[in-house]
Amino acid sequence: MKKYSIAIHGGAGTLIKGLMTPEKETQYTAALNEALEKGYAVLENNGSAMDAVETAVMHLENSPLFNAGRGSVFTNDGTHEMDAAIMDGQTLDAGAVSLISGIKNPISLARDILDKTEHVFLAGEGAMRFAKSLDYALEKPEYFYDELRYQQWQDIKDSDAFQLDHSAKKDSKFGTVGAVACDSNGNIAAATSTGGMTNKRWGRVGDSPMIGAGNYANNKTCAVSCTGSGEFFIRGVVAYDVSCLMEYKGMSVEEAAKEVINKRIVAIGGDGGLIAVDAKGNIAMPFNTEGMYRGYKTSEGQKEISIYK
Repeated sequence: MKKYSIAIHGGAGTLIKGLMTPEKETQYTAALNEALEKGYAVLENNGSAMDAVETAVMHLENSPLFNAGRGSVFTNDGTHEMDAAIMDGQTLDAGAVSLISGIKNPISLARDILDKTEHVFLAGEGAMRFAKSLDYALEKPEYFYDELRYQQWQDIKDSDAFQLDHSAKKDSKFGTVGAVACDSNGNIAAATSTGGMTNKRWGRVGDSPMIGAGNYANNKTCAVSCTGSGEFFIRGVVAYDVSCLMEYKGMSVEEAAKEVINKRIVAIGGDGGLIAVDAKGNIAMPFNTEGMYRGYKTSEGQKEISIYK
């Protein structure tokens, strides 16, 4: 049997150490551990990489600690607009959804787009109509209400400012969640989900649901899930860039991921991080911020959950 592995992230940037209480750190670590173990259990039971990444991301979406699903931030209008994407490295099939509200697990809707339509990307009202056609239950706004998120929005709601999560400083947390996995058949997959930016306007969409920008998977190279300053990750086509360096320059997943996060994205002014896995189960988790909520586990007994460098 081949080596199998999974990696997850809950956003780059992290709460600055001074703002991170021991209690909060314990909560984050426990939430990451639960998502990691649930995703790993799928692989351990001979499940597919696709099922593993969807399972892990669903657990992160269900936690109010992360800016995805339940913990999504407030838009300028005081609503929640969520995005997600999932991609199968074996077939290059992908599903993505953007600008949806009331859906408990956006990643599952992205998976249904992949499995049940001929399309890759559905957005807004059309995506909601598709969800209703599959009898998705819509959660009330209260389900997505979080006092911390609400106060963040109150601080800036009457301005043109927006922010990428926990604070307005550069080392704030970029709230996105994601997972990448390699199963025992050597197939890989990536999944990413986000609530976007606090106070975002005009239907802003970040890199998370964009195939090749924030999420990508190809058995020939790697599976990637990104977190960071979305506009820069879109311009840099970051997830696909990692794959390209592996395919055309022969780099390892570790070399390619570091090159993109520590050099290429920095050169155009972006910050954040990514998680990546190749078809041999090797994992890379580089970031150029103070920290990144992250964890990985492999069938060879390696496991790590970390926040800071």
